Amino acid sequence: MKTHTLILLSALTGCLMFVANSDATDTTAGKALYDGKGACSGCHGTTGAGDGAAAAALNPKPANFASGAFRLDTDGDGNIGTDTDIANVIRKGAASFGGNTAMPARADLSDKEVAELVSYIRLLKK
Repeated sequence: MKTHTLILLSALTGCLMFVANSDATDTTAGKALYDGKGACSGCHGTTGAGDGAAAAALNPKPANFASGAFRLDTDGDGNIGTDTDIANVIRKGAASFGGNTAMPARADLSDKEVAELVSYIRLLKK
C-alpha cells in the first residue's frame, strides 16, 4: 500500500512540476512575443501601461495592462477583460468588437502564442 501511495505521489509531483515549468516557459515566451513578433510594446509600452512610442498618436489610448483597464467583453458573458476577451482581441483585432481600430487582428499568431501573450499580459497588472 505504501509503495502505491509513493508512486502516485511521485507522479503527481512530477505533474505539478511540469505545470509550474510550463507556466514559466509560457511567461518567457509571452514576453518575447510581446516585445518582438507581437509588437505589443510599441503601443502598450514595455510595462504595459499603455504608454508605448505609438500611444501618443492614438485616440483612444491603448489598454493599460498594468492597471488591468480592459474595455471589451468580446464573448458577451458580462465580464470585461477575461482571458477569452483578450485572446479574441489579439486574434480578431479590437475593431471587430467596437474597440480601437489601431489594434490589428493577429491571425498570424498560433493559439499557443496567443495563450502565451495572454499569460504575459496578466503578469503586467500591478
